[in-house]
Amino acid sequence: MAEITSTHNPRIQRVRTLLNQRSARDEEKAFVVEGVRLCEEAIITGCVPGEAYASPALSARGRKLIDAAQEKGAEIFDVPEHVMESLSNTETSQGILMVLPQDTRPLALDTDFVLILDQIRDPGNMGTILRSAASADVQAVLLPPGNTDVFAPKVVRSGMGAHFRLNLNFCDWPQIIKYCKEENSSSLHLMLAESGEGVSFWKTDMQQPLALVIGGEAEGASPEAKLSIDSFVNIPMPGKFESLNAAVAAGILLFEVVRQRSFK
Repeated sequence: MAEITSTHNPRIQRVRTLLNQRSARDEEKAFVVEGVRLCEEAIITGCVPGEAYASPALSARGRKLIDAAQEKGAEIFDVPEHVMESLSNTETSQGILMVLPQDTRPLALDTDFVLILDQIRDPGNMGTILRSAASADVQAVLLPPGNTDVFAPKVVRSGMGAHFRLNLNFCDWPQIIKYCKEENSSSLHLMLAESGEGVSFWKTDMQQPLALVIGGEAEGASPEAKLSIDSFVNIPMPGKFESLNAAVAAGILLFEVVRQRSFK
């Protein structure tokens, strides 16, 4: 176990860059998780950190996670409080931080419950949607260009461990269509949630092999998405609001799929 005492240490600067720059995360295919709960989720789900950082403020529960990370082969670094605080994206650091690989797995070819996120720009919404998707046992999340970075710190915090339980895949719309319609053993019905369009989700068959598309908060889904889908679905709103928050809409529709399929 090595000790780092300076905020100018190259390793500390690298972690800070991973926290602050999407380009660095993309280049290294790595991201940072902070706090006991998220690091615990990473270890429980079998993620292998490349390195872990601990400060004197770390609890006994956190120390067990550092030990577990070391057993998995992670490089461990002790840092003083001022160094950990210089890295922390939270108001009060819990004294633990891990650098993890962006673990993307090949898509299974027998899925029947897929989520496609298109033009989701708000990090809080993205993380909340991923958390709902993991809770609903979505088999894969497809991420075409135009979304916020799913590995950004705010998204990771909002996801509450969803990143370690979901199969996240980056692909463009031609790849999405090929996967859903040609490669998958069950041709997936692409259904886009759109305010005021299509059929109410109360009257929609969500037991069929399904790829649910959720569009962005401000302008909705991209034109490419709208040209690719098979049908629209909407959430009735008696209160006459124009639309729901993207994360709220996603949660309602994902668990309608769960509800309908529970009666199979």
